[in-house]
Amino acid sequence: MDFQIASILAADGLTNGAVYALLALATVLVFAVTRVIFIPLGEFVVFGTLTLASFQLGKVPGTLALLLVLLGVAALMEAVTWLRRGQAGRGLLTLAGAAVLGAALWALAGWLVPLKPPLWAQVLLTLALVAPLGPLIYRTVYQPLQNATVLVLLIASVALHLVLTGLALVFFGPEGSRTPAFAPGNVTLGQVTLSNQSLLVILVSALLMLGLYFFFERTMPGKALRATAVNRLGARLVGISPSSAGTLTFGLAALIGGLGGMLIGPSVAMTYDSGFLIGLKGFIGAIIGGLVSYPLAAAGAVLVGLIESFASFSLSAWKEVIVFTLILPVLLWRSLTTRHIPEEEE
Repeated sequence: MDFQIASILAADGLTNGAVYALLALATVLVFAVTRVIFIPLGEFVVFGTLTLASFQLGKVPGTLALLLVLLGVAALMEAVTWLRRGQAGRGLLTLAGAAVLGAALWALAGWLVPLKPPLWAQVLLTLALVAPLGPLIYRTVYQPLQNATVLVLLIASVALHLVLTGLALVFFGPEGSRTPAFAPGNVTLGQVTLSNQSLLVILVSALLMLGLYFFFERTMPGKALRATAVNRLGARLVGISPSSAGTLTFGLAALIGGLGGMLIGPSVAMTYDSGFLIGLKGFIGAIIGGLVSYPLAAAGAVLVGLIESFASFSLSAWKEVIVFTLILPVLLWRSLTTRHIPEEEE
């Protein structure tokens, strides 16, 4: 392997690692705030890529139907909650608002998609359909279980992953799809030629990580999420709603997943079941960070991307085995160096 090949592999590894880093940060965020090991995070990547691919073909994706169903179920659950509190008026207002919002989304998609708008408009419409899935899934699946144990939440995540994978098969079919590159062309750096798309993925990922840093450091919602992650009971005592924190967290996770899917879509043929492996690689990065450290999780995810890239060149048949074996020494080290805290003491 000469320097030029190593440089190309390193660039490819950094590109994939940048997306894995975003997923690792989302995994750490969701677990720290809600105690949910969010296995279906990779499905948001799949829905982001395949929804945009459907728009490219001028088709309304099944993502819209899923969004409308979840919106209706969540609105009904909220209405029942208000009714039990003796506030039937607010319950009816919730149902009416959900109906108006759903009708607006359905009309917008039905009118805009057949026109095949520019790529930037398709990206915004994709985010408008994928990002709300996070809060709606939290409201319908996880919020009723917010006081359950981590094991119960993990079982719910596995079940949700299977459901979303099946829905992706129904919505998009078994064939793989790619999306167009946001930045076509190449750039030459010395003896290495890199695609503009790879540079864009790294740049957007870095900017998004920087934006998350400022969000957590400089904004009140970000500080509320940090407080909830550090001490859920203390955050509740000072007036921070666990439900609101969970809703915001899942919204950020869905946004990150959908955006990551569109970034990686031009270089990876995405299928309905690709999300599990992609999400698992982000999860390995999160494990390296101990599910608590954002910088370590991001660095670990980039390391996963680099190992995957170099392994695919020299040991392509074993690349997945090599990547996933990386988690074993990390778990062993964590088990030997971390003091276990019972859940009721957190």
